[in-house]
Amino acid sequence: MAREGQRRRGRAGAEGGRAPERGPRGGGRRERGAEAGGGRAALVLSAALLLLLVAALGLYARWGPVARLVAPHAAPRALPLGSTGPDAAPARFWGSYRPHVYLGMKTRSPRSPVAGLMWLQQLEGEARLRHTCEQSDGLPGYGWLLHDGARFGVQEIRDAGFTLRTEMVKRPGGRHGGDWSWRVTVRPGRTGAGPPFVSLLFYAATDGQGTLQPVMEESGRLGSLRGQTEELGNFTLTFRPPTTEAGAPLYAKYNHLQAAAEGLHRLTDVVKSSLSPRFSYAPPGLPKRRYFGLDAYRGPAGDGELHSQLLVHQVTVGVPCRVEVAFESGSVPDRPDRLLAETLTRELDRHVAAFERRFEETFGLSRKGFSGQEQQFARALLSNMLGGMGYFYGRSLVQSPHTEGPQPYPAGPLFTAVPSRSFFPRGFLWDEGFHQLLLARWDPALSQEVMAHWFDLMNVEGWIPREQILGDEALAKVPPEFVVQHSQAGNPPTFFLVLQQLLKQGAVEHGYLHRLYPRLQSWYAWYNRTQAGPLPYTFRWRGRDQDTQLFLNPKTLTSGLDDYPRASHPSEDERHLDLRCWMAMASTVMSEVATRVGEVASNYGHMAERLTDNELLERHHWSEAMGAFADFGNHTQAVALERERLRPPPPGQPWPIPRLVRVVRQAPRLQFVGGALGYVSLFPLLLQLLRPDARQLGSLLVDMRSEEKLWTPFGLRSLSRSSPFYLKRNTEHDPPYWRGAVWVNMNYLAVRALHHYSRAEGPYREEAAKLYQELRTNVVGNVLRQYLDSGYVWEQYDDSTGRGQGCYPFTGWSALAVLMMAEEY
Repeated sequence: MAREGQRRRGRAGAEGGRAPERGPRGGGRRERGAEAGGGRAALVLSAALLLLLVAALGLYARWGPVARLVAPHAAPRALPLGSTGPDAAPARFWGSYRPHVYLGMKTRSPRSPVAGLMWLQQLEGEARLRHTCEQSDGLPGYGWLLHDGARFGVQEIRDAGFTLRTEMVKRPGGRHGGDWSWRVTVRPGRTGAGPPFVSLLFYAATDGQGTLQPVMEESGRLGSLRGQTEELGNFTLTFRPPTTEAGAPLYAKYNHLQAAAEGLHRLTDVVKSSLSPRFSYAPPGLPKRRYFGLDAYRGPAGDGELHSQLLVHQVTVGVPCRVEVAFESGSVPDRPDRLLAETLTRELDRHVAAFERRFEETFGLSRKGFSGQEQQFARALLSNMLGGMGYFYGRSLVQSPHTEGPQPYPAGPLFTAVPSRSFFPRGFLWDEGFHQLLLARWDPALSQEVMAHWFDLMNVEGWIPREQILGDEALAKVPPEFVVQHSQAGNPPTFFLVLQQLLKQGAVEHGYLHRLYPRLQSWYAWYNRTQAGPLPYTFRWRGRDQDTQLFLNPKTLTSGLDDYPRASHPSEDERHLDLRCWMAMASTVMSEVATRVGEVASNYGHMAERLTDNELLERHHWSEAMGAFADFGNHTQAVALERERLRPPPPGQPWPIPRLVRVVRQAPRLQFVGGALGYVSLFPLLLQLLRPDARQLGSLLVDMRSEEKLWTPFGLRSLSRSSPFYLKRNTEHDPPYWRGAVWVNMNYLAVRALHHYSRAEGPYREEAAKLYQELRTNVVGNVLRQYLDSGYVWEQYDDSTGRGQGCYPFTGWSALAVLMMAEEY
């Protein structure tokens, strides 16, 4: 674009320099004064035009980039409109697409009605309500045991003293995605006395459209509700009375609530506000007890907009018990039988058997010798990824250096997996690439659809907001400081890993590649344009923290590796090794995609050739002194966090609390970043850019296997134990994150790379093969042990004990353990 602008300016200058053509002769001579006046008028006019031009350029400089920030990409959508609707994709229209609640359903449409489950453990004088997945709930365990992503799901939720087993089955039919049913079975816990009774609260709510009408039985029980929306037409939701697991009726008390709320994100508050302990539970032969039941709801003070209708059915019943709920579409003709009782059991058994057959055909764990327990674990990891899929609709808030404040992004949908149902129940750009490495093995068409959703959120510049917070329910789970997305911020382009895998599998439709290609071009160009480094074929992450006073090492959130040590003093001279390696891999994939769609691939091929050139990589990022690959920048290792020394306050004033601030004992200089051996150092190996005979490959294998550096019995630690930043806090309030802990996504890349080098002819083949077997065994074994011990898969693992840490459940990229078990790379 810069060269094109120069060419245009050159032509304009040449044309402006030509002598004006003389006017026709003989038309009478003008008076000299008139000529002078005309000259002055011309000068005034020229000056005015110049001022207008300057003003116009100023307006463009101010408003042009602002408009482009929120302008959608001009290419046709990668996912055509209507592709997720009930006509085009009926099997996926309804789903468990509310990952932030323990059990919920919605459709893949912008203003879908929702259904969900809450429950109350009835304690003396206390109502402990569960609804949204919260780490503060302290549940011993919860998650999907089986879920195929389309037809059924089985989940186990362990609370204090009892267990809930939730089963969901869908059945196609009609014009609106068919019917679905839930079965919730409550059993006493394995140890200790379970609660004598619990309350299950099933609800439905609208989101700005449609109506819900209660259907009351003569006994006063809410037996069902009738609903209607523009998209679903008429439907009913039936609440069956509770029974034993054998089907015998049980004594129960019933409450219900009909209310309005400010939005779906307020449903928990509405229910909590309506609970009252004035109700009595008195089964025959047992003493009467008080319980918290739904009562009147008076609504919030003020004039908040109430656009969510809510109907809640509460059943209070002894444990053990079973309750079934059935959604039935009004468009299903001649329904043979209801999806309840024996029919529900029969359909569920059929789906479970089909899932287990397909799982073995896809991953082959039984024939690889894994035990039944290990196979069950792997099925749970995949199921949690599929059961954690979410459908979101809304606007991001975005900002660029050209805007004074956040701007609303165009509203749009996103169908995506999420890293964690409790802590991160929303879409993250680089996480999603790792998620799809697993899901693309299970269902390539599903992965292509997810990627299309992400690429359809691209703006005209080729930028995709790296964190997607769409809709009020998603927004309610995000601290305010993380809501706004900044247009100069990237994220590792991990979708190229998924495309690379799909192309290798031969699982990409040609038409899909054609639709995706213009957006891939723009995305790739955005990285090359905005994340370019100081030298040709180098790259630099934008968006590093600039406050060098409070950070031991300013974070680089955009890299995905947050507090991983970079150059101590951020500058434009930095060269980031990991980003260069991501772009090398991206260039290789772009070259292949361009060839497949019949476009010119030479530019991508040239970039791939230069970025994978081992000599050029060595020149830009290999430090002979350190014997390792490294970032380059303005750096010193002589930094520390110390309490600031404060002057005494004026008499009578309290002493301020001294902060931890960074002390620099030696001035930084441009050099390779020392003291940072870890995941970034391994990137040329992780993305398989090194030749099998490269001497640096041998050095990296030695560093990987060194217990004083990266090796642990649980996987590779993120930062060497010899680093001065190892396990160091980055601020007074920020514990170490990527400074020693074991992360499964990077270990997956390491296992995958070792598998590659163990099969490539070269001097390090045997060593790579040995490390491959050991590392694979260590990572998978530890993730399994921690799952069995704690009930969860974790965000990261302690490098000294292997214990899970960070947020949980984290069946995002930690679920890549399944691919390591299957040896699918």
